[in-house]
Amino acid sequence: MTADRKFASTESYRRRYRARFIGRGYNGWLHLAFTVSVSLAVCAFAIGHLHEPAWYEWLTVPVAFLYTNLMEYWGHRGPMHHRRRWLGAVYRRHTLRHHRFFHHDAMAFGNSRDFHAVLFPPVLVVFFLAATVVPSALLVGWLLGPNVAWLYIATVFGYFLNYELLHFAYHTSESSWIGQLSGMAALRRLHTQHHDPHLMHHCNFNITYPIGDWLFGTLYRPRPAPATA
Repeated sequence: MTADRKFASTESYRRRYRARFIGRGYNGWLHLAFTVSVSLAVCAFAIGHLHEPAWYEWLTVPVAFLYTNLMEYWGHRGPMHHRRRWLGAVYRRHTLRHHRFFHHDAMAFGNSRDFHAVLFPPVLVVFFLAATVVPSALLVGWLLGPNVAWLYIATVFGYFLNYELLHFAYHTSESSWIGQLSGMAALRRLHTQHHDPHLMHHCNFNITYPIGDWLFGTLYRPRPAPATA
């Protein structure tokens, strides 16, 4: 397929997606504001409940950061790209919609309503809090104490916000001020490679920092061009 036909196919799908999945009252900037404000509010609430944490309790932060990075990796490599029973909606939203909306040759938003195709829906943010973070934090608190639980919650939601903002940044224009931020080009390149249909089921599953990809050998390394005489 030529570049022009690929672009036309992507644009055609975007029009269908906008008509079918984005409500008339949707506002992308309000969606982004909700994600940022809820995440910061949860982090502030958790930090506000710390009570003279010992030095070793602060080790929760790097441990929880690594844990969340690996959960991001396996969640993306697993149900987001392979249909699983009970998780079919995750596969449909990510592989069948997001990857068709953003092709590696067409990664940027068309307008703010396209934020819908990147940001987690508000209902999933609430579900993420109620069904995953709260039970695991209760277990952590029972095993290791309340300070560790609050630090765990703050780190997980801080990481979630970091995930959402980085993913958002990858789909802005390369020429925008966001695209020009230090280090953005390298991270954006990894995600753009992942959006190549030939690579998306095999490489670059970390959306933030490629720790999981490095550990499990799925970090894409282009083969060098053969030397010419």
